[in-house]
Amino acid sequence: MNATIARTAAPDSDLLHLVGAYARSFPREAAAGLDELDAEQVAAALGTLPPESLVASWRHISSGQASAVAPLLDDGTVALLVQHIDRGNAARLLASFERSRQEGILGGLSEGVRREIDEILSYPPGTAGNLMQTGVIILRGSASVDAAIRLLRQTPDYAPVSILVTDDAGVLAGRVQCKALLLADPTQELSELTVGVPAALSPMDPQTTIAETFEKLHIGELPVIGPDGRPIGLVGNQAMIEAVRADATATAQMMVGGGRDENALSTSLFAVRKRQPWLQINLLTAFLAASVVGVFENTIAQVTALAILLPVVAGQSGNAGAQALAVTMRGLALREIRVADWVRVTRKEVQAGLMNGIGIALTCGVGVLIWSGSPGLMLVIVVSMIISMVAAGTSGALVPIILAKLKQDPAVASSIILTTVTDIVGFFSFLGIATALFSMLV
Repeated sequence: MNATIARTAAPDSDLLHLVGAYARSFPREAAAGLDELDAEQVAAALGTLPPESLVASWRHISSGQASAVAPLLDDGTVALLVQHIDRGNAARLLASFERSRQEGILGGLSEGVRREIDEILSYPPGTAGNLMQTGVIILRGSASVDAAIRLLRQTPDYAPVSILVTDDAGVLAGRVQCKALLLADPTQELSELTVGVPAALSPMDPQTTIAETFEKLHIGELPVIGPDGRPIGLVGNQAMIEAVRADATATAQMMVGGGRDENALSTSLFAVRKRQPWLQINLLTAFLAASVVGVFENTIAQVTALAILLPVVAGQSGNAGAQALAVTMRGLALREIRVADWVRVTRKEVQAGLMNGIGIALTCGVGVLIWSGSPGLMLVIVVSMIISMVAAGTSGALVPIILAKLKQDPAVASSIILTTVTDIVGFFSFLGIATALFSMLV
């Protein structure tokens, strides 16, 4: 049905009414249908929906589809969404636009909404301030239960686990769970139901700190307080999960030279602009590795078996390095390790590389001996395999740590750097040892 809408130039009013009713009553199913279309078709389909159905469907569209569709929507549609969806999600939607377009859309909103979104946009990405929802219910402890319930009914777009309670000075005093409100006497004051908050976040707390706090406390949301102790918003664990998921996929892309802000539905030109520089760098490093092979051209020409076995050494060392890189990257991201722990991390990866290298070398050596019948060739690949895997483990640990020490994102094309190191070390060790033991190979 959604595909039909997207392809219809001027759908009649009866069809629009039917589609709007369907999207309003079954927003999740409607969003699932939209996820199957191209971004241009989704934008066209959304433009035909009445406001209530548009907002309901948008809340369930996948984040990847939403990122691709947002730039195609007109400013009026974006302003409507920003006005009605969660403020944190609205800020992240606007963050993908140029500042001039942001200001144009915000200029048509109410002062309160504009101020809330501007506040979120002012915080760096990945911080509590950037992830928080500002349209929260905050009441003094002297307010009645009845007043809190009436306020909840007036904000149907907001479904909190609890509301925040302050003292007379506006400082956070605790929270009241919404289910407690339903069971309480309407005339009771909120202070009688208030319980303490297990933790509170600062607006500049990084994503890793927020994730650690959620994992430790196992709660649904955390308040964000300013320097004066006044609550300014809430971070829900769902928002945190989405942020971590987005960050993890972006990190995976950056490790192989992709752009953090590229997604599966980005345009081809956008993908080329993000990937081409790193592909050029990778080409340069490939020539560098090839030059190492060129140094030993005479040895390879006389013992052609070396050319056959060369990819085996490079492949195994590359896999070993990728394992060490992934573990180290995870440790840095989750703050399990710091840059100062580089000696411990490197020692561990050297030992792991040595033991794995010995195990792989023995298996490989037996296979080469059976295949070639040459003890000399077996010795070459055994020794070079151990050296290259130790070097790979060391590089996998040190590359992200060095980047972090230099105040660079460890995810930035780290796998390209690692591949260069493992190829050069693997080629040089294998061919260098073969040259040194040449008399045993002929």
